[in-house]
Amino acid sequence: MNAMVELKEVTKRFGSFTAVDAVSLTIRSGEFLTLLGPSGCGKTTLLRLIAGFETPDEGVVLLDGAEVTQLPPYKRNVNQVFQSYALFPHLSVRDNVAFGLRMQKRPKAEIDARVAEALELVSLQGLEERRPHQLSGGQRQRVALARALAPRPSVLLLDEPLSALDAKLRHAMQLELKRLQRQLGMTFVFVTHDQEEALTMSDRIAIVNQGRVEQIGGADEIYHRPATRFVADFVGQANLLEAEFLETRGAWTRLRLQGGLEVSLPAGAWPVNTSKALVSIRPEKVHVSKAPIAAANVFEATVTDEVFKGAMDHLSLETAIGTRFAAIVANESALQEAIHAGDRVYCGLHTDDLVVVRIG
Repeated sequence: MNAMVELKEVTKRFGSFTAVDAVSLTIRSGEFLTLLGPSGCGKTTLLRLIAGFETPDEGVVLLDGAEVTQLPPYKRNVNQVFQSYALFPHLSVRDNVAFGLRMQKRPKAEIDARVAEALELVSLQGLEERRPHQLSGGQRQRVALARALAPRPSVLLLDEPLSALDAKLRHAMQLELKRLQRQLGMTFVFVTHDQEEALTMSDRIAIVNQGRVEQIGGADEIYHRPATRFVADFVGQANLLEAEFLETRGAWTRLRLQGGLEVSLPAGAWPVNTSKALVSIRPEKVHVSKAPIAAANVFEATVTDEVFKGAMDHLSLETAIGTRFAAIVANESALQEAIHAGDRVYCGLHTDDLVVVRIG
């Protein structure tokens, strides 16, 4: 697949603060890529570098194979949807969507056709003459999206465009945006700090931390195979336990986890010539039962705390030798005996669910 956007060793500083630090990133043509990270990590600055609102201090930016590092935004075939929507309150829906096309001095017939096409894409037919104050938050978001799509950009940049919506509407718009991106086959670059949003919508996710891309990959890879402590801790929930190498016998390596619990994992999963590392265990991967269970790594623990979360229970567990970790289990059902604080339980860890990550 061809590269639509390329950043090569791009650095951006604001005074003594380095917002983007030597980032190299390739965004494929027609993919939905999300820049995910906490506030202040540099993801919006990366978006502005692609758009042309910022110029890098070092490195180059390419769009569809052509260098655009020094080109202003209006000379790049890129459009952006902002967090605030930035609609003109005195203009109708039709005129808001047509604004960019008129600035390009397109013929009236072409403007009318593209506006109609864009409004149909976002399901706003019949609302052409309304003003922004007459629309719901979701409808205003759709107008901003239609305005960005009307000029038919090669890349659409979206800077947390769903953050002002309520939870139910936000979820609906996540699905709608992904459907629209697939329908158009356009390259979308989406910025968010919401992990669920990124996991729901993205073809690939780039995890940004302190101006650097820590890991890039599909949602499944990012979630189940985090490469660093930050990725494991930031995306979803994780038990992060320091681990010490004990021995390798045949196909298995024995480890001692923080607190003293000993577990096994496939020998090839442990870094060569490393005595200590970090192990990530997702709470939902901890199998918990009041009855003995069959697994490679089985041990007993006490439930020290229980938090009801509707369909799921969040448990805090501690072994007799002091290893602590969290588990998430399906809530009580007719087929399952309820687990409560104070219970002694059996826990099992599948070897594939023990993920060794770099410390850092």
